Amino acid sequence: MIEHTIDELRDIALDADDAAGHFPALYVRVTDDIAAGIRAGQFQDGERMERLVEAFAGHYLRARRAEGPVPRCWQATWDVAADPDLLIGQHLLLGINAHVNYDLAQAIVEVAPHYGGLEAVRGDFGIINDVLAGSFTGVIRDLDAVSRWASEAAALGGGRLFNFSMRTARAQAWGAAERLYPLAEPARRDYVRELDRLVSVLAYMITRPVFPLGLAVWLARRFEERDPRVVTRTLLGTRRRSRVPG
Repeated sequence: MIEHTIDELRDIALDADDAAGHFPALYVRVTDDIAAGIRAGQFQDGERMERLVEAFAGHYLRARRAEGPVPRCWQATWDVAADPDLLIGQHLLLGINAHVNYDLAQAIVEVAPHYGGLEAVRGDFGIINDVLAGSFTGVIRDLDAVSRWASEAAALGGGRLFNFSMRTARAQAWGAAERLYPLAEPARRDYVRELDRLVSVLAYMITRPVFPLGLAVWLARRFEERDPRVVTRTLLGTRRRSRVPG
């Protein structure tokens, strides 16, 4: 099932003709690394982790296919996918923001009741941070080919900042899951609606950095690849297999 999801994410990335392909390309790499961790026995419960990966990816895939109302935070991401002034990193952050800060808590709450509750899931959830840190090295290497300041930024502490930001976002997602888990309908729908609103505000902040960061973004964009298809293919790295038949 995970391999099928990876192939679907890859197809979405390669079909995009704007920056909407960047996040699913990154997502392919991360999901591929998690799948490798499952096969290697890195997680306490491989079946549970596979179920979580599928539930998590399902939120993005349904939003991308517009199967039901599209969350505002995801729509905010795709509304600026053709904006030539945003950094590649900003487009990636927009996807990460929506997926981690909005989708992840809901995926945890969906899976946890079938595997012993929230506390039973916590250990494997924490291991994912280590997987993400490992994924970052390869992403930066390939990103540097299309965003020629990326490796310098990583060397100056950008890598540590990225990993810290991801841990913080995932910790916030876990806190949201703890608040969401005991709620009954319609309180759960109300909470998810408010979470969407808050994550949409974060999306706006990502696209409109304040001075002097905004100036730095403008300067950095001058050194980046302008063709979004080239960027997406580069972000995929070696994960460019064709669609699985059938």
